[in-house]
Parts: sequence; structure tokens; C-alpha cells
Amino acid sequence: MSIEENVQVVKDFFAAISGGDKQRLLELCAEDIEWIIPGDSWPLAGARRGHAGLTDLLQTQSETVETSLTQPSEFVAQGDRVLVIGFAKGRIIATNKTFEDDWVFAITVHNGKVSNIREYIDTQALARASAPA
Repeated sequence: MSIEENVQVVKDFFAAISGGDKQRLLELCAEDIEWIIPGDSWPLAGARRGHAGLTDLLQTQSETVETSLTQPSEFVAQGDRVLVIGFAKGRIIATNKTFEDDWVFAITVHNGKVSNIREYIDTQALARASAPA
């Protein structure tokens, strides 16, 4: 696929997330997708694999974090990799603490499907918001 087509897959992926369209999101992801979120002191940290892992991540997110993702501000692509730059504000439900997060997603698109996501986020801000008072 071309770089432009890979970027469009990623844009469609973010549109499905922001629209809450789980079925479309699964259609856009490879069966063996891997999504890695760094850290260990907040609910979404860890590696998730496959559609089951993606579904688990979405469920965990909806139960533990309220997030307001702005539209990604920039897409930088080379080959099958698309870097997406954005900003989010949110609240950890269990602690009622808020956070702000500048983030970068490094996304690999293979055969027209999102196959790997590695988030680069402010893990310290999220861990602080997740810590009990």
C-alpha cells in the first residue's frame, strides 16, 4: 500500500475510536494486532494482542478512564509506519484525578490493516492520576 493509503487507514482508525464504532475498529485491525501502552501503575498499561486483547483494552478503558481525545494534530508517515501526534485530557474514574497527556502513537499498517500500535505517552501523569489519595 502507498504511504497515503496507510495514513488513511490510520485516520479511519481514529475516526472509529472517536465515533465509538467498535465493529469498524475491528475491521481496520489485523487479527494479530499488538497494542503496547507503557507503564505498570495505571489501568491501561501493558500489551494487548489480537482482537480479544483490543476488545479487552476498549472495555478496560471505558470502565476506568474518561478521556477526551482531540483530533490528532499531525500524521507523519514513512513506509508502513505512521506516527500520530495528539493531546488528551481525562480523568481516572477510581481516583477522580485528572490528567493531561501529549502523546504519539507509532502505528504499523500491514496489508491495509493496523497491525501494531506503540503509545508514547506521559506515563508519569497517568500513574499520578491513578494513585490513591
